[in-house]
Amino acid sequence: MPGMYSYLGLFMCLLSVCCSATSFPSRRVILREVNDNGGDHPDYAVDLNVTNFDAVLKDTPATYAIVEFFAHWCPACRNYKPHYEKVARLFNGPEAVHPGIILMTRVDCASKINTKLCDKFSVGHYPMLFWGPPTKFVGSGWEPKQEKSDIRVIDDARTADRLLNWINKQIGSTYGLDDQKFENEHLPSNISDTEQVARAIYDVEEATSTAFDIILEHKMIKPGTRASLIKFLQLLTAHHPSRRCRKGTAELLVSFDDLYPADFGSPNKQDDDKGLVKNIKICGKDVPRGYWMFCRGSKNETRGFSCGLWVLLHSLSVRIEDGESQFTFNATCDFVHDFFICEECRQHFYKMCSSVSSPFNKARDYALWLWSTHNRVNERLMKEEASLGTGDPKFPKTIWPPKQLCPSCYLGFDQRNNKIEWNQDEVFKFLTNYYRNTLTALYKDKSIVGNDEAEVAVEDLIVANNAIVVPLGAALAIAVASCAFGALACYWRSQQKSRKPRRTWK
Repeated sequence: MPGMYSYLGLFMCLLSVCCSATSFPSRRVILREVNDNGGDHPDYAVDLNVTNFDAVLKDTPATYAIVEFFAHWCPACRNYKPHYEKVARLFNGPEAVHPGIILMTRVDCASKINTKLCDKFSVGHYPMLFWGPPTKFVGSGWEPKQEKSDIRVIDDARTADRLLNWINKQIGSTYGLDDQKFENEHLPSNISDTEQVARAIYDVEEATSTAFDIILEHKMIKPGTRASLIKFLQLLTAHHPSRRCRKGTAELLVSFDDLYPADFGSPNKQDDDKGLVKNIKICGKDVPRGYWMFCRGSKNETRGFSCGLWVLLHSLSVRIEDGESQFTFNATCDFVHDFFICEECRQHFYKMCSSVSSPFNKARDYALWLWSTHNRVNERLMKEEASLGTGDPKFPKTIWPPKQLCPSCYLGFDQRNNKIEWNQDEVFKFLTNYYRNTLTALYKDKSIVGNDEAEVAVEDLIVANNAIVVPLGAALAIAVASCAFGALACYWRSQQKSRKPRRTWK
């Protein structure tokens, strides 16, 4: 026992050295909304500058980007701004009418820090608009006599109508300036579309952030729910399909005992910690909001968050190892029981959890249990929505996967019991490909996770400490498990202390 304390003392000394010596460059963050001069409504176009230009365009889920180069002193630019904003309203921000298609941005060339950036794009007049895939702008530029380029100058955009007409011609759309949310929407008609499935990664990020926002808003972290949240956070840290969510969850875990110590239930302590907790963004400060792509319904109140949460749970189920299957089952069931705010849904799900009599020894068994549980939920909701007329007409509840997606999953139909006979080996193969391989395909192709050394180190450390079980002392247990992970905690805390308020560009 004395030897253990000696090692622990040595570790804490090393941890102190790590804290004082470690210095990482701060990550640039995406600015999705800024206030205009009047402050009556937000600007929809995203203001970029040389410090965040590459990061924002690399990170966006949008298929295309428009970059407007302008000068704030230019009268023509000021007059053009309302036209540009009318179009940006359709595509940008949490209330976007057609989200995830075009990211509309602007760069002020009159700002000295942007001089070299504007020179790279040979900006010769204001305003000047460019069009192309977002990643093609990253680390790139444009020359007037360049023969082959994925970046094009928009040559007919003098008014909002003309700009939108130009866009419609490029992508074969029929968008209008009067479009409203969930109207005239080009919803995915083919659920087997690989790109649509891959884009669910953004929905998983948004669902994760929304779930945590709900937990904080309703003050659901209590002494009795503290342990179950820690377990679920451990699961997310090790297996969330999004690197930035894994990173943010790990940051929360190593700070958990500071934010929610043993006496956090006292009113004074809750008030003291309120500000700190609000600063926590579990998937980063600027995870896309309101973009629901794969999970976007045809009506405002359908799909969205619930769909994204299911995709998250399935994606976790096909990423775990055999030895983690029972832990994952317990963590998921307890999380839904303690933190899912829909009472009826919560009770139904936990009832199905309680009916499991034997522990899960294989990851395959847990993934198939979650799949069958989801289908049971869909069967129940199909009947309720049919009788009440509350379903989404374009996305009715169905048994998953449908035959056109996985013909080999179907063995036949049991007429006597009115049930589908499944080939569970094929179902598991489908789930693994769909929720693990395909889900992250677009994420990896676009390289939006970044490649700075600090982030890669974080990723390696998280994977190396796969799903460590931390019963109560989350921060200490993780730190003892790895000195390097302790250094990571120090880095995050030092970043939080030194972080300055974000500037709002006018």
